[in-house]
Amino acid sequence: MSKKAETPDYILTYYQRISDGTEIAGNWIIKWYKFIVDGLQEKRFFFDKKAAGKAIRFIENFCRHHEGPLAPQLIKLELWQKAMISIIFGIMDSNGDRQFREVFVEIARKNGKTLLAAAIAAYMMYMDGEYGARVYFVAPKLDQSKLCFNAFMQMIQKEPELSDLTKKRRTDIYVASSNSSAQPLAFSYQKSDGLNPLLTVCDEISSWVGDPGLKQYEVLKSALGARRQPMLLSISTAGYVNDGIYDEMVKRATAVIAGTSRETRFAPFLYQIDDVTKWNDINELKKASPNLGVSVSVDYMLEEIAVAESSLSRKVEFLTKMCNVKQNSSLAWLTSAEVRGCFGNNLTLEDFRHTYALGGIDLSMTTDLTAAVAVIEKDGVSYFFTQFFLPRDKLQEATARDGLPYDIYIQRGFLTPSGEQVVDYNDVYNWFLMLQRKYEIYMIKVGFDRYSAQYLVDQMAGSGFVMESVSQGSNLTGVLIDMEGMIRDGKLQCANDNDLMKIHMLDAALKMEHGTNRRRMVKLTAKAHIDGMAALSDAICMRHNHYSAFPQLQNRRQR
Repeated sequence: MSKKAETPDYILTYYQRISDGTEIAGNWIIKWYKFIVDGLQEKRFFFDKKAAGKAIRFIENFCRHHEGPLAPQLIKLELWQKAMISIIFGIMDSNGDRQFREVFVEIARKNGKTLLAAAIAAYMMYMDGEYGARVYFVAPKLDQSKLCFNAFMQMIQKEPELSDLTKKRRTDIYVASSNSSAQPLAFSYQKSDGLNPLLTVCDEISSWVGDPGLKQYEVLKSALGARRQPMLLSISTAGYVNDGIYDEMVKRATAVIAGTSRETRFAPFLYQIDDVTKWNDINELKKASPNLGVSVSVDYMLEEIAVAESSLSRKVEFLTKMCNVKQNSSLAWLTSAEVRGCFGNNLTLEDFRHTYALGGIDLSMTTDLTAAVAVIEKDGVSYFFTQFFLPRDKLQEATARDGLPYDIYIQRGFLTPSGEQVVDYNDVYNWFLMLQRKYEIYMIKVGFDRYSAQYLVDQMAGSGFVMESVSQGSNLTGVLIDMEGMIRDGKLQCANDNDLMKIHMLDAALKMEHGTNRRRMVKLTAKAHIDGMAALSDAICMRHNHYSAFPQLQNRRQR
């Protein structure tokens, strides 16, 4: 090992720089380092500069890049990394043991989190001084766990002094002189009970699903008790899985930093942006990517921003993985180009006189927009008309809230003022009746949300409309796939230039069920409106379920 040098107090230096703005960091990081500095001053724990320096020197003298343009050079730690290593290995309890047994690092892609985890694993296996060290790399599947393990193994192989001590075996690598080993593991919380780890690296916990992920983590955590200074290291970006170990870790992390938790062995490093409205601002992104300008080039980030600005689905991915803003599994659905492709027609109801149609209704639960849709087949294309309804007394409020010209939509005939404080569902009934009586457009079936007002359903059924309940959930997966394919193939078109419907299409997102291909339609944002798209999906559900049963429709297509 190289000659020892005096180790600066990187914790205090980093804290001072992020506090005065010399270094950019997010609020959770600033608060976390204040928590550490205050704890040292109050002697809730203590700093061992020698222990911190030992870990830093090992990493910079024995750990090498295993891939990319810097391979096989030695790692050069940045200030934020030195401060983190100093906390992990230098903060001690009153017994002189490491204070923190659980470490959670949330950081954006391309910031070297796998490399840093591999370096920490190397230090603990070769230099931590515990005979019979066991190091595990855990993920839901073995291929996933091997990603970090392989980085660790290649790091060892590229350093002759470490490689000479190490033997590669079928399932692990082994150091005979200390009877230590390291290996990758897939989920098996039943089998994990017998583990005795010195270090467990939990890779990308944002993808650990529900109960299996929670149980696996708890088993790994309970296995720490047999060691004097064990560590459970979790590294991750944000993700899409709800109610899993990632959500639990973030909840615990923020409570510890805020001082509302009694936990004392948990060290969270939450590198996230603070202001989601500045997601495409380089300075804001530095809060999630502390290595911006080092392992993450500014040019690369600007290119990714440009891609995200042009694609809603890519924006969701960018927010999740480059900003660490959890997106709750909701992905933007249709691109602006795909939505624009549905519009540009200038057809009227008169153009579809004496035809058959399928209907859909999405009723507002309180005092908001209601939508009704008629889908009509012509020349192999499904054209749709959408009529919206809004309470008269809510028009001004809705205009101010949504920033949309509802008065113009009324003038253009796309929106009907209905009722006073709530929509009068008689207006919805009368719209369908008008299609039949004035234009001889006959509804084969009308799909409605099962939570719709029953008296409207009864009223329409009493007038001869065949009504069918639709559940707006993941059971509509096939319908949504049909809709998407029809839109992209130009087979689902808005008959007229209904700008309000265009907005509802752009506001629609898909919420994915992890591990399946099932999805359901949700709002892209909390304030968005998708009533028109919900009504359209009800109508397309009728087409999906019953199209082959209606020869009239097929005959119309052949004319």
